[in-house]
Amino acid sequence: MRELERDLPNAAAPDADDWLLPLAVIGPGRAGRSIATAAELVSVPAELAGRDQALEACRRAQVALLCVPDAAIADACATIAPAVPPLRFAGHLSGATTLDALAPARDRGAGTFSLHPLQTIPDGGTDLTGAPCAVSGSSAAALRFAERLAGRLGMRPFPVPEERRAAYHAAGAIASNLLVALEESAADLLDRIGIEDARELLTPLVLRTAANWAERGPEALTGPIARGDEATVERHLAALRDTAPELLPLYEALADRARELARSDTEAAA
Repeated sequence: MRELERDLPNAAAPDADDWLLPLAVIGPGRAGRSIATAAELVSVPAELAGRDQALEACRRAQVALLCVPDAAIADACATIAPAVPPLRFAGHLSGATTLDALAPARDRGAGTFSLHPLQTIPDGGTDLTGAPCAVSGSSAAALRFAERLAGRLGMRPFPVPEERRAAYHAAGAIASNLLVALEESAADLLDRIGIEDARELLTPLVLRTAANWAERGPEALTGPIARGDEATVERHLAALRDTAPELLPLYEALADRARELARSDTEAAA
C-alpha cells in the first residue's frame, strides 16, 4: 500500500473506493454517454461534459476520462491539464492510441491510464456490463486504478502492452467492424439476385456461426472449403464474376484463410 501511496500524485492515497470518485467524462458521444450511464448504475458520481465545459468539470473531479476521437485526445488533454491538481488521474478510451497522448496531464503530475471496452457501442445507451476492457497505466498505481475503475463500471479488465495497442485494436476491428462489412456484403449479394429480407434470412446463420466459433474455435469451420469441395468454390467465384465482381478479392482472401484453418485442423487431428 505504501508503494501505491508514493505513486499517487498530489495527495496521499485515498481509500480504495475513493479512487473512483469523482469522475469527469469528457465527450458526450456514444462512448461517453455509455460510460456515464455505467457509472450512474453503480453509484459512481460522474459529470458528463463537452469540450467547452471540460476544464471546469475536471476541476470538480479527481479523475478525467477522455471519450473523444483518437485524433482529438492530445488536444483535449492539453485543455484539461490545468486542472491537475485536483485531478489525480487522466485517461482515455482509445484502443489504438498510446498513453503518450496524455503527456500534458502526465507532465503536470497526474497518473495516466486507458480503458478500452472490447465491445461495439452503437448508441449512447450501450450496456457495457460484462464487456472485456483493455487497460494500461503509466505506473503500477495508474494500472491498478484502471483495473479498479473498469471493474467498478461492470467490465472485465485485461492488460495490453503499450507497444501492441494497434495490433490489439486491429483484432477488435476485424471481429466487429469488418464483420459488419462482411455480412452486409452477403446481404447485398442476396439483394442483387432478388431475394428479399436478406438480413432477416442471414441472421440465424450468422448468430449460430458466431456461437459455434465461441464454443469450438476453428473447428466451427464448415462448408465447401472445410470439406475440400473446390468445384463448389469455383462455382462461387464464377457467380461472383457475373453478379458482384467487386466482391471477388474479398471472397478469395477469406477463402485462402479458410483453407489455412482447414489444413491446420486436419493436421492437428492426424
